[in-house]
Amino acid sequence: MKLISWNVNGLRAVCQKGGFDEIFNSLDADIFCLQETKLQQGQIDIAFPGYQSFWSYANKKGYSGTAVFTRVQPLRRVDVPVLDSEVFPGNEGRLVVLEFEDFFLINCYTPNSQDELKRLDFRMRWEDYLRSYLIELDQQKPIIYCGDLNVAHNEIDLKNPKTNHLNAGFSDQERSKMTELLSSGFIDTFRMFNPDLEGAYTWWSYRFQARAKNAGWRIDYFICSNRLQSRIRQSTIHNEIYGSDHCPIELVLD
Repeated sequence: MKLISWNVNGLRAVCQKGGFDEIFNSLDADIFCLQETKLQQGQIDIAFPGYQSFWSYANKKGYSGTAVFTRVQPLRRVDVPVLDSEVFPGNEGRLVVLEFEDFFLINCYTPNSQDELKRLDFRMRWEDYLRSYLIELDQQKPIIYCGDLNVAHNEIDLKNPKTNHLNAGFSDQERSKMTELLSSGFIDTFRMFNPDLEGAYTWWSYRFQARAKNAGWRIDYFICSNRLQSRIRQSTIHNEIYGSDHCPIELVLD
């Protein structure tokens, strides 16, 4: 089974640039997860033969949003309690959760802590709530948790760790929450295969020719329950694919 995750930074924009259909078809994923679709319902007419689609829209127009295209029939779409909690008023369209026969899929677009970490408190509440939710799901069956998680976990995961220390996505608090998650029975599948690989990034700023210089960050992940480890065959980064400031990532399971 092949899964793809990609923050498209505006699905309509990627489609207007041309090539999204070709990228989708060439990757030939059984499950294709998108983040930051920036759509409201009815704003795009897109479908692929053999695939069902599941969407989560933000209340705010042109903001956030997630989607999953799958040719594997899910048992159900799971209602996400985090969206109804008093801790998180309003729907920012950040999660699509599907239950399959032998795993849960959680497609996530994690909130950015923003400049000067002004949304860090919200981000910390999100991390704690979602970690508890993932652990709860994992007690029922294994999980595959993917998406733009908006954190470079370790110094190896970004080009300039010293100058970015304490910036959004590389604060001590955000990195600590990722450590806490992975210590709760989950594995970063890319580092499982590439523990010491430098220069492997999934996001590059549009400024300063960052992508041409490969001055990037690895902030997109496939994270799995530890007990899926024996089934994981591949976890890769498609940095050859353009169209967004992120590139797609891939997970292959037996």
